[in-house]
Amino acid sequence: MVTESYSSKIGTLIQETRQARGMTQTQLAQALGTSQSAINRIEKGGQNISLDMLNRISEVLASQIVNLNPTGTVNFRVEGGHTLSGRITTKTSKNAAVALLCASLLNRGTTVLRRVARIEEVNRIIEVLNSIGVKTRWFGDNDLEIIPPAKLKLEDMDIEAARRTRSIIMFLGPLLHRHNTFELPYAGGCSLGERTVEPHLSGLEYFGLHVDTVTGHYAATSSPLKPEQAIVLSERGDTVTENILMAAALNDGVTTIRNASPNYMVQDLCFYLETLGVKIEGIGTTTLKVHGLRDINKNVEYAPSEDPIEAMSFIAAAIVTKSEITIERAPIEFLEIDLKFLEAMGFVYELSDEYTALNGQTRLVDITTKVSKLHAPADKIHAMPFPGLNIDNLPFFAVIAAVAEGRTLIHDWVYENRAIYLTELTRLNANVQLIDPHRLYVTGPTKWKAAEVVSPPALRPAVVILLGMLASPGVSTLRNIYTISRGYEELAERLSTLGAKITVLRDIGA
Repeated sequence: MVTESYSSKIGTLIQETRQARGMTQTQLAQALGTSQSAINRIEKGGQNISLDMLNRISEVLASQIVNLNPTGTVNFRVEGGHTLSGRITTKTSKNAAVALLCASLLNRGTTVLRRVARIEEVNRIIEVLNSIGVKTRWFGDNDLEIIPPAKLKLEDMDIEAARRTRSIIMFLGPLLHRHNTFELPYAGGCSLGERTVEPHLSGLEYFGLHVDTVTGHYAATSSPLKPEQAIVLSERGDTVTENILMAAALNDGVTTIRNASPNYMVQDLCFYLETLGVKIEGIGTTTLKVHGLRDINKNVEYAPSEDPIEAMSFIAAAIVTKSEITIERAPIEFLEIDLKFLEAMGFVYELSDEYTALNGQTRLVDITTKVSKLHAPADKIHAMPFPGLNIDNLPFFAVIAAVAEGRTLIHDWVYENRAIYLTELTRLNANVQLIDPHRLYVTGPTKWKAAEVVSPPALRPAVVILLGMLASPGVSTLRNIYTISRGYEELAERLSTLGAKITVLRDIGA
């Protein structure tokens, strides 16, 4: 827990380190993109400081200010029952960011990604990239420069970091053209049940990649081939499509991919590949025709679009706290169906005129929520691949259904465990009945009550519990929130700007 004495101690350490580096408060503020007054408050111990800010200060000052206790946990203390108000800006997509980081391995030139989400999932991929010789540098407004080495040092890969992210599986596509043999550790990430990598492997076989799954890792052997027929994916998965796209980008020919995911992160990857000179037909559809290149060596900049899942998180926060807020820069193309489901439940909202994301492609709007009286939908709520209701947004309908009048059936057919984690809402007095590992009934409206809950090991259910706590009068504690940090940047601090009462509690050893 960060007590006042700890805040003061950290502030003093920052001040002493800054002065030793010969920097003024103004210079440090400029490097961090904040104000001199904020630095002054931090150094005096008068401002709560996030883990992300601590890391950024450490980078600028080239000194580790504090060491987090590896055996400790980070928790949220939530004083619920407060109405939210104001405006909040949607940050760029976490899922697009990790795909683009993997795709940067295709390019022998320098890639600059603009306004990247500084989250734990991104940090893990960067750690892996750094360990194999890729140089990365944060600068500006969360911009990230990526410079590959002449030759990757795969034998030096940070195995621990790689095992903590499922995104490591997306190294297969970029590496198969560069290395005849290589190994990758098993993919980790959220605990959402058994998810096979078979669709990845069967799709990549068209390019001459053979993978043996041995104890603890994948052993890959590559004899690059040009696919002689269209690749038909066995599932319309996002990461599967991305892996095949990356393999196709360095295939000196035309690759047709059928049953491809047209989801937001896939579109962002396509737009990035086009900046590299790869021509792609059919972006936004389930059939992609990729005109690959034999080699890519180009200095490029690309700005991933905003995250529809984060935007939906804020919509759900407004609904359950009966609040009117404005969510800026929401990618409407990937929220339209979700909003239609909410409209059918009685949700009222307003949309601004559309404008374009920095990638020059994605359509954005500002969404203003209205206080609405919700009722259960006439039919079940279930997700589908895009353009259906977003699979990652489905969990938010559990906490939304908890404030609606009547009984809602939610069917999460994709993951074995995720529906089970949503039953943790019962600790906050929600009426949630698990029918089987994929289906549950939620009956509302809920008379919320505060509770202490250990964060589920899956990202979206963990955020759902946090949203339920925002609606629950009294003081709740959500313990071990690392899972949330994997997918959201400074979520507690940003919700606090809307009036949420969330305190970050952590163990620190200086």
